[in-house]
Amino acid sequence: MTELEIKRGAKAKFETDSGIPVERVYSGPSGTTLSEKLGEPGKFPFTRGIYPEMYRERLWTMREYGGFGNARDTNRRFKYLLDHGETGLSVAFDLPTQLGLDSDDQRAEGEVGKVGVAISTLENMETLFEGIPIDQVSTSMTINATASTMLSMYIIAAESQGIPRHVLRGTTQNDILKEYAARNTYIFPPDESFNLAIDIITYCSKEMPKWHPISISGYHMREAGANAVQELAYTFSNAVEYVQAAVSRGYSIDSFCKQLSFFFACRNDFFEEIAKFRAARRIWPQIVRERFHSNDEDSAKIKFHVQTSGETLTAQQPENNIVRVSLQALAAVLGGAQSLHTNSKDEALGLPTEEAATLALRTQQIIAEETGVTRTADPAGGSFYLEALTDELEGRAYEEFLKVQKMGGSLAAIKSGYIQSEIQKSAYAFQKEVDEGTKVTVGVNRYKDENSTAKIKVLAIAKTSVREQIASLQRFRRSRDEKKASSSINLLKEEASKTASERENLMPLIMEAVRRGATTGEVSKALREAYGEYHPKFSF
Repeated sequence: MTELEIKRGAKAKFETDSGIPVERVYSGPSGTTLSEKLGEPGKFPFTRGIYPEMYRERLWTMREYGGFGNARDTNRRFKYLLDHGETGLSVAFDLPTQLGLDSDDQRAEGEVGKVGVAISTLENMETLFEGIPIDQVSTSMTINATASTMLSMYIIAAESQGIPRHVLRGTTQNDILKEYAARNTYIFPPDESFNLAIDIITYCSKEMPKWHPISISGYHMREAGANAVQELAYTFSNAVEYVQAAVSRGYSIDSFCKQLSFFFACRNDFFEEIAKFRAARRIWPQIVRERFHSNDEDSAKIKFHVQTSGETLTAQQPENNIVRVSLQALAAVLGGAQSLHTNSKDEALGLPTEEAATLALRTQQIIAEETGVTRTADPAGGSFYLEALTDELEGRAYEEFLKVQKMGGSLAAIKSGYIQSEIQKSAYAFQKEVDEGTKVTVGVNRYKDENSTAKIKVLAIAKTSVREQIASLQRFRRSRDEKKASSSINLLKEEASKTASERENLMPLIMEAVRRGATTGEVSKALREAYGEYHPKFSF
């Protein structure tokens, strides 16, 4: 299965089940205020979508976030999902990999392969994609602090398949700012981590034109408790930091901006979520044009991935999660997402089983193939309620965005603790309503059934999988040229120790270290020794 197979073209049937023709787009009478304000899909201000035909021409990329155990385990899951209709891969890495620790590090004990796949070596990465045509299917990698190492391994693994880097399609999340604001899988201090993220952006602008070097992520801030207004405001505040840094390095806005991607959550407030995506499409071109003076329309088109909200899933009555995910996925589609992940019903209890992941994928396929919502661009557009919500969200989000800008931008607001504090206030207010019963969560604070969890099978990570991972890592170290590996690591550490204005882009040095056998932990250790580790000073 490749992404090319989700293009629709002339074979698509654009009529209702009763045979009523469906037009490309529906608008109010010509010359009316609302019609003029909304414009056309594919045209500024992009409220109605970034492409003229939207899903009539091409469906969104269907991804299921996957990763557990060792690379062989996850490779089997990837192949299974592709065989069942998935159109893009999405890699979950385990916590040691995210924190730059090899699988045999004492600090990794008990966490190897638990919340994602363990990747300590180039050999692991090659195994992860063995037999998968990564020149035909895109790969999204949820990785931040060690994004440069994982991308380097991916590039070299592709080379081993005979695939040059310039044809690779996919995304490295690489949004380190939201780690300090919400998610907390950082390693180095903010400034140094930030510069590593910019290294990836500028490297990919030259070497990997089809790759999204960053996915600027409101998702994790939303999962930490941010409301929809804050999700938009802080996501775009972070985006401005990344764009400004790349521009300050001498890159023109239009040389890299069209490669940026975004990542949003989709929660239960159906119409607010649709409106949020529409507001996002209006805010981004305003920033790109007015602040950075872009002249390229493609730079102003926000491309975003949506994941249904893991935070809304419940361990109580987990079958209810199927309904929640279905409605959230439908909101994402009506909101015009380019890529979508649907959570599995069992994720409040453990990693998705094969059966649960298949059902989550089928949810997307049913929306795409059976509901008819893909037959016209922006089918929800023009609703009085929806348009009023879109205007309100845009205004409130932009107001909060400007507040952060007056503080000196996201880096300054994160260092001061402002963004973290605002997210936590919102999270507390939401949870207080749940606890008091004024906000209903079915199966949790109303319509309870204490015995429902017994019906769900939970995926267990085999101990043999962890033992095999550690054994393969140790064999890898024994088989490499130790002098070449050590030399490349030392060169990386030496360059990283220079000031930000003096040092070169570290991506080529990290790639060379990986090529010569350096492990994930060894690359991170070199950078730890150059930068130090970050320990937050704030408590809320």
